[in-house]
Amino acid sequence: MLFPDYWQLNALVYGLGARVFPSEASYRIGHNKIEMTRVFQTVCPANTPDTLILSKADNALNDVLEVFDYPFVAKIPKSSRGEGVFLIENSADWVRYYNQTDTIYVQEYLPIDRDLRLVLLGEKVVGGYWRLQAAQGFYNNLAQGGTMMSGQLPPEAVRLVEDFARRTGVDHAGFDVAMVGQHPYLIEFNRLFGTQGVTAVIGDTTGFILEYLEKRLISERPIEPTTPRRKRRLRRVA
Repeated sequence: MLFPDYWQLNALVYGLGARVFPSEASYRIGHNKIEMTRVFQTVCPANTPDTLILSKADNALNDVLEVFDYPFVAKIPKSSRGEGVFLIENSADWVRYYNQTDTIYVQEYLPIDRDLRLVLLGEKVVGGYWRLQAAQGFYNNLAQGGTMMSGQLPPEAVRLVEDFARRTGVDHAGFDVAMVGQHPYLIEFNRLFGTQGVTAVIGDTTGFILEYLEKRLISERPIEPTTPRRKRRLRRVA
C-alpha cells in the first residue's frame, strides 16, 4: 500500500502482512524527533549534534546549563516546518522554552547560515537544495522565511544520508543536513516533506518512486520452483 496513514501501519503490516511504501522504518523512525535522534546517535554518532533529552522531573532546568553554554538550540519534540525550534541565548529564553514543553530536547548550536535539504527516494539521494537563513536569522526552513538556492550537493552529505538509509531501511524522506566545514550533521528527516523546493529543483518524483518500487518488487518476488528433468531410462540391448 502506498502512503498509508501512520495509524494504519500496525493493521497493515502485522495484521495483513502487507507491504507499505514508505517503508516501516521511514514511519517508525520519522514519527518522533526523540526516537529519531536516538537512532542517529546509534548509527552515526559522529554526525549527530551533541544532544540532551531529559524529563522535566530530572531537574533539567539546571542540568542542561552544566553541559551547554549559551547559545544552544532547544526543540519541542512534536513539531515540524521549523516551528517549535528555539535559539536559546540567555536565561530568559531558556525559562520561556522550559515552560512550553514536557520533554527537554536541546542540542549544540552549529555555526551555520544555511543547511541542506536532501531528498531520498528508495536507496538514493535524487536531488536537493540549500536553504539560506531567513532575514530574522537562525531559521533556514522555507516555512519560516528561509530561501532556497540550488547548487552543488556536498558528496559527504549525500554519502551520509545514503549510508543511513541503507543501514536503517528508510526509503522516502527529506533529510535536513548541516555542513560545518566539510563535516555533515544529520539534523532530522521528514517522511512527508514539502514539495515547494523539491518540485522546483528535481521536478516530478513519481518516476523515481515507480522505478524503486519495481526494483523492490522484483527482488522480493519468490523464485519459481522448477520441475526436475526426468532421467531418460536406458534401454537394455539384447
